[in-house]
Order: sequence, then structure tokens, then C-alpha cells
Amino acid sequence: MITAARIKLLRSLSVKKFRDSTGLFLVEGEKMVSEALSSGFEVEEVLRRAEVGEDVMRRISSFDSPPPVAAVVRKRPSCNDATPPGGLCVALDAVRDPGNMGTIIRTCDWFGVSALYVSPDCADIYNPKVVASSMGAIFRVKVVEAGLADVCRAFNGRGLPVFGTFLDGEPIYEAPSLPSEALIIMGNEARGISAGLQSATDFRRLTIPSFGGRSESLNVAVATAITLSEFRRRG
Repeated sequence: MITAARIKLLRSLSVKKFRDSTGLFLVEGEKMVSEALSSGFEVEEVLRRAEVGEDVMRRISSFDSPPPVAAVVRKRPSCNDATPPGGLCVALDAVRDPGNMGTIIRTCDWFGVSALYVSPDCADIYNPKVVASSMGAIFRVKVVEAGLADVCRAFNGRGLPVFGTFLDGEPIYEAPSLPSEALIIMGNEARGISAGLQSATDFRRLTIPSFGGRSESLNVAVATAITLSEFRRRG
């Protein structure tokens, strides 16, 4: 029987400070638990609704309806190595919406991104909404938390190009070359790439052109998918 103290601990994993202090996060749903079990992550405990009861699952779950299964997983050791790993990489500058973060992780998995760099002020990758919206990609994509100015300098030092997405950049479909080894930086949902980062490094400025719409900009997760698709098509 699961104890009240254990339930309290599991419920606390919805809060970042408790995920940080315990080194644990919660995975919910059959697909996600299966992904966790087949990954290199350490699964500490599997909880099944049929065994612990619907009330317990409801109390620990972040879902509207309690899932049939959940798992307590140990976070991967933090990685802050800015060394370019080769291939196409993405960096996120203060992307704070958990849904966007999870979708971008999933998109990076789809397009075979070598590493996803996240600034310290990005959404926590172990946030329940990030984990759920990644659809298992959280277990496959290499995520590195690092200062993005350092990451840009590391790429420049290897002679690798750094691209940034801007509303006033060169239309991506007209860019003369989009290499298969590069860093692409995507900015904050409201402000784009920060002024501090812009002043710290040189970018090739790209934009996804509008074809007659009146929207001010694209959602950052959508923009990431379009950008990666064009790089892969031409790289």
C-alpha cells in the first residue's frame, strides 16, 4: 500500500524546486512509461492504477483524468558542455512556455538534431507539460543547459555558422546555403532573441516570410519545425 508520505512526495514533483531537490520527475500514460522503461533513464517506480487505486492516481497526476500507469524517473545528470557535437543543433533563448518546449523537443527528435541548447531561463524540461508534449522525445534528445553566448562562441571557434531567426531577416527560402552542420537559435515567444545575445555574437539572420497573412509572427514551436525542415531539405 502506498503511504501518505509517498503520495505527498509524488504530488510535489509537479513543482520545479522539488524535482530539483529529489532529482526525480513523473511520467504519465502507457506510451510515456514504455518510452521511459526502454530508455537509458533510471526508472525508480512504476505505479499502476489497478494496483494503487484511482484515488491515489488522481492525487498524484497532473492529468484531468488519472492515467492507467505512471512512473517515477530519475533526471539525467545535468549537461552544460557547449562543445559542438557535430551536425545540426538548436538553441532556445528564454522559451518559457512548457507546451512550446515539449513540442520543440519532439520536433528536434523528428529532424535528428544533435543537441538542443537551452538557456537557464527556459522552461524546465522536466515540467509535466513539457514531458507530456514531448511524446517520449525527452528520453532521446540531448538537452544541454548553457549560456548561449558561450555556445555561439564555441560554434564560431570551430568555424561553424550560427543562424538566428528574426522578423527582419533574410527569407529562409532565398538563403544561398543552409548547411547540415550549424547552430540555429530560436528566441523568446514575445521578445525574440535577446538584445544581449545579439550583441555577443554574429548571426546570419533568417526569417520565415509571410504570404499575405496578418499575424504578427509564428508560434516559436511552429517556426522551429519550419526552419529545421528547410535546413534538412537543403543541407
